[in-house]
Amino acid sequence: MIYQINQINFKDMKARFLLFIFTISLFMTSCVQNVNHFNYPIAKKVDTVDVYFGNEVADPYRWLEDDNSEETAQWVEAENKITRDYLSKIPFRQALEDRLTEIWNYPKYGVPFKKGDNYFFFKNDGVQNQSVLYVTPDLNQDARVMLDPNKLSDDGTVALAGLGFSKDGKYLAYSTASGGSDWNEIFVMQIADGKMLDDHIEWVKFSGISWWKDGFFYSSYDEPKKDDVLSGQNQFHKIYYHKLGDNQKNDMLVFQNEDQPLRNYYAYLNEDKTFLFINETESTSGNSLYAARIEDLNNLNFKLIAKGFDNEFNIVDNIGDILIIRTNYLAPKGKLVIVDYNNPDIDNWKDLIGEKDDVLESADIVGGKLFTKYLKDASSKAYFYSLDGEYLTELKLPAIGTLSGFNGNKDENEAFYGFTSFTYPSSVYKFNIDKNKSELYKKSDVDFNPDEYVTKQVFYPSKDGTLIPMFIVHKASIEMDGKNPTMLYAYGGFNISLTPSFSISRLSFLEQGGVFAMANLRGGGEYGEEWHEAGTKMKKQNVFDDFIYAAKYLFENKYTYEDKLAIAGGSNGGLLVGACMTQQPDMFKVAIPMVGVLDMLRYHKFTIGWAWASDYGRSDDSEEMFNYLYGYSPLHNIKKGVEYPATLAITADHDDRVVPAHTFKFMATLQENDGGKNPILVRVETKAGHGAGKPTAKQIEETADMYSFIMFNLGMEPVFEN
Repeated sequence: MIYQINQINFKDMKARFLLFIFTISLFMTSCVQNVNHFNYPIAKKVDTVDVYFGNEVADPYRWLEDDNSEETAQWVEAENKITRDYLSKIPFRQALEDRLTEIWNYPKYGVPFKKGDNYFFFKNDGVQNQSVLYVTPDLNQDARVMLDPNKLSDDGTVALAGLGFSKDGKYLAYSTASGGSDWNEIFVMQIADGKMLDDHIEWVKFSGISWWKDGFFYSSYDEPKKDDVLSGQNQFHKIYYHKLGDNQKNDMLVFQNEDQPLRNYYAYLNEDKTFLFINETESTSGNSLYAARIEDLNNLNFKLIAKGFDNEFNIVDNIGDILIIRTNYLAPKGKLVIVDYNNPDIDNWKDLIGEKDDVLESADIVGGKLFTKYLKDASSKAYFYSLDGEYLTELKLPAIGTLSGFNGNKDENEAFYGFTSFTYPSSVYKFNIDKNKSELYKKSDVDFNPDEYVTKQVFYPSKDGTLIPMFIVHKASIEMDGKNPTMLYAYGGFNISLTPSFSISRLSFLEQGGVFAMANLRGGGEYGEEWHEAGTKMKKQNVFDDFIYAAKYLFENKYTYEDKLAIAGGSNGGLLVGACMTQQPDMFKVAIPMVGVLDMLRYHKFTIGWAWASDYGRSDDSEEMFNYLYGYSPLHNIKKGVEYPATLAITADHDDRVVPAHTFKFMATLQENDGGKNPILVRVETKAGHGAGKPTAKQIEETADMYSFIMFNLGMEPVFEN
């Protein structure tokens, strides 16, 4: 009898369980069906046609370039509504945001630096929208708030963009950016009591703040027309000197070039404030260098120290009239040279520290020694030299990773630096230069156990056989069965190097069993200028091939397969994602192009886009260059009826670096032509820009949207503890 009762109960339980499973299956199927039902906004098409060397190219969504039009605003709102509806139906999206908020909420410290008699540092208590600047005469004492950007706006969308301290330590000039725009305003305050002065500078862009006596140098453009603020082409950059107490309209014009509207000018001084230097650029890499002794502003006689834009020339500091310059001239991986200001002809330059196998990233005089930072296989190495160029010692770092902010003064023995890696949360170290000894100053207290994760670096062959480095991070416990959800990330451009760093955003993916891979593609700076040039202009396809072959490596080595692979990248990395998803749409399940450069025929017509031509070339350069750009431009290579990956394109309404029109036109075209059932969605953030200064609240919300989209479309079923 007991047996019969147990048997009946067992059968009843089994039936209930099967009914439960069936119900859940129906629910999940219903969720997927509801989530994947799309009625994209109907975007009108216009008869706009451009002619390039006799070739007609239609641009039916040209009207979306107008960021001021009501039609564009309506289209954006309709797209955002569909995206919000889709994301809200992902069952675990809110739980993911809650988890992100939880693990994001820990104190974060910046690297301290000393100006005058005071130390300054940034700190974020956890989830403050913006980090706060603190000041103290002694780091062993409590610090007071110097400047709290969170008080500059109600929603945290006004961010600090730059700082400039007067040599006597009395004044701080700071620049702010609103809504993520590259446009800055400069204000001035007294350090002793925090009192604000009346000084206010507008229309500043791509500028430093360099103090000299009772004022400072800055770079700006003329005030733009109202409709051109966020998308109009930036022309005629100028350098001014502002004297404290003066109105901006009375600022002294120090440097301009009326013959070259598409160049930028950046002013800076040596630590002793005896020389004024100007870097002249027409792209994101390479510069001409000017220098002038600064005694009388009305009698500045600039000398051309280095001419041309094929190489970089950056002042490290000076010893009397001898200038120390970091350059890649005749040294693709970089070197230090000494130049006599009185006899600056390039034939008279002498090597101070010659080119090495690793890439020289930066150099500073700290504590009477030359501190140099190098890049070896995309990770930091650091060494000290005497001022005569004699090797002294190596700065031993905690692990393979990234060194940041080695802050110290020319004649002081104390310095501070930051260090991070994929599984090493950002930490700050205090360093004694004479003793060559580091001690931990501030450690991040993150809800994270690094022992549960592994990081490896592999070198895989690209299409032409070139070996490409790639970092791979994942939980040590996962099985390499070829079915792991994986995110592949890269950049590949503008001589920018991707190095190991800790990311709370990525942690939310890794702790759910995801694999993160970061490839160091050609076009970046990981191996010097030759590596950079190998991914530019008519060689840009190398970058896309490197990325595609990174995916193939992950497939062949049983990390994942096509239906479990997401690709992501921002800015130039957004171009990378756009190009690869249109060239190999069946190779990726999910694509996340963020603030991407997606119209390669017209990118140079907006804001600062003209400065990217050194990497991309321009559609009006030659018929050959036009054909090459047209051949990979993501916007122009979308094909009718092709099933494209699940796509979430992310941009922002105040992005005046890569204007959102790139994303708008690309996604309207993709929605029109896609032949599959995957979601093709646009996420347009408001009061945000290219990324810098984005408030924490917006970062968490965007991260939750992006990773829930990725996880859901990779078939992941994340579990979050209550």
